[in-house]
Amino acid sequence: MQLPRSRFYFKAGVEDNPLAAIENKPGMFQTTLILLLALLCLTPPLSGQTQAVPPDRSLVIAIDPGHPSETSGGCAHHGLKEVDICWEVALRLEKLIAADPVLTSVKTKQKVDELVTNRERAEIANRAGAALMVRLHCDSGNGSGCTVYYPDRQGTVQDVTGPSYEVIAASRRAAEGMQAGLAFVLGGSLYLNQIKTDSVTYVGSKQGALTGSIFAKVPALVVEMVYLNNASDAAFIGSPAGQDLMAQGLLAGIKEFVSDNK
Repeated sequence: MQLPRSRFYFKAGVEDNPLAAIENKPGMFQTTLILLLALLCLTPPLSGQTQAVPPDRSLVIAIDPGHPSETSGGCAHHGLKEVDICWEVALRLEKLIAADPVLTSVKTKQKVDELVTNRERAEIANRAGAALMVRLHCDSGNGSGCTVYYPDRQGTVQDVTGPSYEVIAASRRAAEGMQAGLAFVLGGSLYLNQIKTDSVTYVGSKQGALTGSIFAKVPALVVEMVYLNNASDAAFIGSPAGQDLMAQGLLAGIKEFVSDNK
């Protein structure tokens, strides 16, 4: 920082040391030094030096709206298509994340009917360096409510074995955080099943883990939001209010996980 020009006049002709003129006068040098220090204290800081730096939106959440993929286009019941429901909730979650000061997001597809393989979906999350990959689906069968799945062991598909043990451990923590967030937001609006693992699913029982989990190099989980063939579940997720509530629960679960992993 450039010091302010002194008000004191140093007499010319004192060779290369202008302070010599005052150093030889008792008390004058000390007085001048004190005044210069006072001016330094009163000088305002450079513009921007004390401004707070806004937090980086550095935590990327990969939103994976299920289907269509190489295996199927999803189920359909009660006039609702799984692919449409997953897309609607994904858009709502994307909007909520956009309003968050820390999180940002990437979607694994850009339109509802875009076909993206499960491997490609995982690779999109990997390239983004996602803090978490949230895979959205709807179930069907003898059951009701929402279920969170995570990979509890390695699987093998297309000559690739994964995920890593580190990703497995992080995915378990993510599932626990997601379960807590969903429970808090959904309350009694929708039944919440116990956390399950990839290995109990049809595909996971054959491969060891779901394909998207095997190729994931980031924490990954599946949220089967409802049983679409259940009339009560379908009524919930088919309504804009239900989709909003689900997106809010997903965000709460995401934030629960990332806050515990800072």
